[in-house]
This record gives sequence, C-alpha cells and structure tokens, in this order.
Amino acid sequence: MLDKMLAAGRPLLADGATGTNLFAMGLSSGESPELWNEAHPDRVAALHRDFIDAGADIILTNSFGANRRRLMLHSLQDRVRELNRRAAEIAREEADKAGRPVGRSRRLGRADRRPPGAAGAALGGRGRRRFRRANRGLEGRRRRRRLDRDHVRA
Repeated sequence: MLDKMLAAGRPLLADGATGTNLFAMGLSSGESPELWNEAHPDRVAALHRDFIDAGADIILTNSFGANRRRLMLHSLQDRVRELNRRAAEIAREEADKAGRPVGRSRRLGRADRRPPGAAGAALGGRGRRRFRRANRGLEGRRRRRRLDRDHVRA
C-alpha cells in the first residue's frame, strides 16, 4: 500500500511523538511502552486513531524498543516476537478502519543508544552489529503482519 501512496507523488504525513503521547495517556517513567500493547491495547489503538484522524498517512507501530536489548531492561527479552506481533495487529486494525489508505510501518528503535547508569551497561555499546543482533528474528515478519515498511529512528 505504501508503494502506491508514494507513487502518487504527494507528500505523506507520518505520526510522531508516540512516547510523549503515551506518557500523557498514563505511561509511567521506566515502564515499557511495548508492554502497553497487551496491558492497554485500547489506549494504543486510540493513539493510532488520533493520528489517523489528524491526517496521518502512515502510522508507526508501538514497537520502538521492542528488541531483545531494550526489553532486557524490563526482563521481557523473551517476548520480543509477541510484543512486536501485538503492536502490528493494533496498528493494522486501526489502519483498516480508517476508511482511506493508511500505510503501516514497524518502528524499530536503535538498540545502540545507551542511557546512563546500569541501564546503559545492560545495553552495551554502539554499532550496526548490535542493532542487527538486537532485532534478530524480526526479519521477514513485517510482510506477514501486513506492515508496509520498517522505520528505523536514528
């Protein structure tokens, strides 16, 4: 779908500030936003709807930190696939209800950013290899989840 939208030649608007909006909806500091895909799917869906209603042509899944290295901070590293799957399902459901073409993209955060202190030590250093290792097992799943692209935030 996104290829057709791009071929039309008009600018496309993507959503943004998902984390900021989730904090406004009640996400606590230190809490995993990706866990909200299960604990509060209604709030994640409402945020996608709000972006679509505001005119977003592309919505990004709530999966910025849904990789092994980031989820390790919350002892959720064994739930990478299921949290990514749930994020994709929520985005797909809301895009399908939009009544107009809305592209869906999987949001991948960089696993090589190090927060200070113990969290930074758990994540390790910088590098493309660490990003690939952190996101291992997610390749090829984008199509099955009916997502158009991967979006890596630098």
